[in-house]
Amino acid sequence: MHKLTSLETDSAAKSRHSEYENRARDQVQGRVEIEADLCKGCLLCIEACPPGVLVVSKSLNKMGYHPAEYVGKRCTACGVCFYICPEPGSVRVYKRKSRR
Repeated sequence: MHKLTSLETDSAAKSRHSEYENRARDQVQGRVEIEADLCKGCLLCIEACPPGVLVVSKSLNKMGYHPAEYVGKRCTACGVCFYICPEPGSVRVYKRKSRR
């Protein structure tokens, strides 16, 4: 019986994570639009975003907040950002229709 060392286990986990990242990158499922002037800069969406495609904007909105901003093409259209946002209408998530 072969016992895995922690090094082998860590390596296998990193390999699986890398495979998942590559598949997710190739399968863009959606995009996010954030209405910057409605965003109050609470940053809950940024913290909650699983693929990490939301960041704090460098610019200020008309209320003086740094709004969240969508950057990237790895959106999975999970909707977590939409559901966690306390400001109605600030976040919109668009999901790509499957081509079956």
